This record gives sequence, C-alpha cells and structure tokens, in this order.
Amino acid sequence: MDVMPLLLLVAGSAAVAGAARRTPVPAPLLLVAAGLAVSYLPGVPGYTLDPGVVLPLLLPPLLYTSAVDSSYLDLRAQLRPVTLLSVGHVLFATLAVGWAAYLVVPGLPLTAALVLGAVVAPPDAVSATAIARRVGLPSRITTILQGESLLNDATAITAYKVAVAAAVGEGATWSSGMKEFLFAAVGGVGIGLLLTAPLHWLRTHLKEALLQNTLSLLIPFVAYSVAEQAHASGVLAVVAVALYLGHRAWEVDFATRLQEEAVWKMVAFVLESAVFALIGLQLPIVLKGLDASTGLEAAWYAVAVFLVVVAARFAWVYPVALLPRVLSRRVREREENPTWRGAMITGWAGMRGVVSLAIAFSIPVAVHGGAPFPQRNLLLFLTFTTVIGTLVVQGLTLPPLIRLLRIPGRDAQAATLAEANAQAQASLAAERRLEELLADERNALPTPLADRLRAVLERRRNSVWERLGHTNPVTGESADDTYRRLSREMISSEREVFVRLRDGRYIDDEMLRTLLRRLDLEEAAAYREAV
Repeated sequence: MDVMPLLLLVAGSAAVAGAARRTPVPAPLLLVAAGLAVSYLPGVPGYTLDPGVVLPLLLPPLLYTSAVDSSYLDLRAQLRPVTLLSVGHVLFATLAVGWAAYLVVPGLPLTAALVLGAVVAPPDAVSATAIARRVGLPSRITTILQGESLLNDATAITAYKVAVAAAVGEGATWSSGMKEFLFAAVGGVGIGLLLTAPLHWLRTHLKEALLQNTLSLLIPFVAYSVAEQAHASGVLAVVAVALYLGHRAWEVDFATRLQEEAVWKMVAFVLESAVFALIGLQLPIVLKGLDASTGLEAAWYAVAVFLVVVAARFAWVYPVALLPRVLSRRVREREENPTWRGAMITGWAGMRGVVSLAIAFSIPVAVHGGAPFPQRNLLLFLTFTTVIGTLVVQGLTLPPLIRLLRIPGRDAQAATLAEANAQAQASLAAERRLEELLADERNALPTPLADRLRAVLERRRNSVWERLGHTNPVTGESADDTYRRLSREMISSEREVFVRLRDGRYIDDEMLRTLLRRLDLEEAAAYREAV
C-alpha cells in the first residue's frame, strides 16, 4: 500500500489550514481553492472521494467533536428552529431542487432529479460553524446553524435512500419513505441514548487517562456502526451520544479532560483540513465523466441548480423564522425575536460540504435491469459545482454581509462580567469548604500552606475582575495580563535551569521530564485562564 498520497494530503492540507489562520479568509475556502489549484498539477495523485470511507470513517469523528463542543441546553432552547431547518428545510430543498432539475435538464427523470435534490440539500456541519465562529455571530444564530448541520445529514441520507430506491426501480412510495425516516430517526436517537449509560460509566470508572482517551476516540465509530447495523441513523446516534457525554464531561477525571481536549482538537484539525482539500481535488474525477460536448449546457444547469439551492433556503427560512411569532403568542413570549437580519444570515449561511459529495459518489452506476443510472455523471458534476459555489460565493460574502447588516456579535464585556460573577460564587463555596476541612484535625496544615490555598482562591477570584479593570498605560495590559506574562517568564527561567542541569548530568532525563511536566501544567493553567 502506497502511503505517500495520504501523507501528502494530510501534510499539504494542514499547511494550508495553518497559513489560513494568518489571513482573513476562512480555512475551508483556502483549502478548497488549494485543492482545485493542485488537482491538475503533474505528479499529483488522484484522490477519489470514496463514500465507503467518508461516511463511516470521517463523518462520525467530525460530528462527534462538533456535538461535544455544542451546548445541550442551548440546542434544547432552540429545538423548534433547529428541527424546522434540519428536517423541514432538507425535505423542502430536496423537492424544490429536484423539481427544478427535472424541468431544466432534458431527459432527466423526476426520481433521478430528486436524488440530486437530496444530495445537495444538507448544509455542511464544519464550514457553517467555522465561519460563524470566526466572524463572531450572536450565540443564538451560531447554535441554530450548528444544530441544523449536526442533524440534517440524517434527514438527507434517508431522503437519498428513498429517492435512489425509486430511481433504480425498487418501487419506493411516500409512505414507505416516511416509515423509513421515522425508524431511522427514532432508532438512531434511541440507540445513542442506550449507549450513553455504559459509555459514561466506562469514562468515569477507567482510571488510566490513556485508556479513557482511547475509548473517547472509539466512541463515535461505535455509535455510528451499531446504529447502521440496526438500519437506524448512525448520524443521530453519534450526535445523541456526543451531546450527553459533552453535557456530563465535568464528571470525568481532570487529566482525561485535558488530554481529550488536546487529542480531539488535533483530530478535528487534521480531518477538517483533509476533507476540504479533498473537495477541491475531485475536479478531475468529476470532469472526466462529463461529455465535453455538453460542457456549456452543464454549466447552465449548474448555475440554475445553485440559484435554486440558495433561493429554496430563503424561501424556507424566512417563513419559519418570522411567521410563528405572528401566529403564536407562546413563541413570542418564549423565543428571542430572530429579526429579518438574523433570518438573512441564517439563509445565506447554507454552505454545502463533503457529505453531499460523498453521497453523490455513492449513486449506483446502474438501475435494476442493468441500464445505466440516468445521467449519473451530470449529477456528480452538479453536486460538485453546488458545493464549490456555496463554499466560495456564500463563504466569501458572509463576513461582509454580517458587517453590512450590522449584526451585533457577542458582548465580550458582558461575558467577562458573567464569568467573574460565576467565579466569585464558586470561590466562595470553595472557601467555605476549605474552612470546613481545615476545622477537622485530620486535615491539619501548617499556617503557610493553609494560607497558600486561600491565596489560590483569592487569585482565581480576582483574575477575571482584573480583566475589567484599568490597563497599564505603557503596555496596554490589564493587571491580570501582566501577572500571567511575568508568570510565564518565571517558568521559562526555571525551564532553562532544569535543561542546563540535565546537560551537566546533575539530573537525568527522567527527572527532567517530571520537572518540565510540572511547569507545563502550571503554564497551561495560566494560558487557559487567559482564554
């Protein structure tokens, strides 16, 4: 097996993603552009997007890391708009795009057109939230977009299966399609909830952080494969497990949480970078199967499908965002007013991604009886152009659109104030607990050590408030920023001494690693307070 193409993909995409952090352009867009640019360079290997790899091996960890970082409480508060987008919009887009493609493309059967509609219906989980967080959207819009992108793949995959069954001649009906959808949805969520108890028990009872993190890496694949084996939705199973475990993550050992966060950040970075580079690299494969004589016609079809995809989202978003407030007093009392500006952003943030391409590549080559699947290569081309079009057009214009509409971002000062109040309450509870423990003679400590514990609480309590205080007129730093900077300088001096002692053979490498780990934990704690 030649591993060089895989190494080139991972290394190249990571380099581009790293460079994107120094530019105002979101990383997904640069990665797609880089993939398009190098796809025809001599010597670049062909990268075929295999649905047998993307759906069971790449999609579960991407969904898991996104869902674990989501807020179960926020998603529950926005359940109505999330459901209307992740289920209602996907089905509406499937019908709208399918009907439009049926009318525009000569000779394309309605069933095959509906396959295309299901393929391009779901916005991508990674691109939408990555851009939303980078531009600082309000938390409600970010939660809705993230919740939609976590759940809509399940709807799209089920709609795709029903449409393909009808296209290949299996006699699928609307009633059988609804039954399949309900079974996949209920079964996926049910299997996910059944898995949460044993998985959470293992996470809280395994004592080795390495074993716990190994389990963490396996969880999304276990949830997805178990649900798929039962013909339920693996997507919903992964999301259900991830939301539960993320909500209860505070019960896991601190060492596991620290390692787990670092591991999953690395996994998400590598997978997200590779996935968007793969999208661009599909260009030669898509064009290879397209008849050159139909190039101009295919370009017109691509523009038409792209416009319908965008228009269908707005046609769905505005009514479901604004009409319920007009018709229901309960909605007006319980939900924040989305405003037409918020609906505009939600409608424009409909970038498609790798799931659409992976589903498209899984379209059967032939129908029952052996005849070729109707215009399969054209469907692949239209999917590719829709994905690229939404990522480039909507992805590039979303940040300026947010600025043009003057969408207010998160209030940093209000967030810091809330953090300070929460820390003050927690420190007060910890102080009371400390005094209770010190009153027990079994916990007797020398006065300097007891005072050190109290000083830690005082430092933690004051650090957040100091961010709201006056800044140093020379450096522009708050007192807390200066404290952390001086702390890092002290740690750096200690680290240099330890290395010098190791080089002089006064201490060995094992002791050096122990001492450096202690300093690393202190520095990490200071860094985490800063962010």
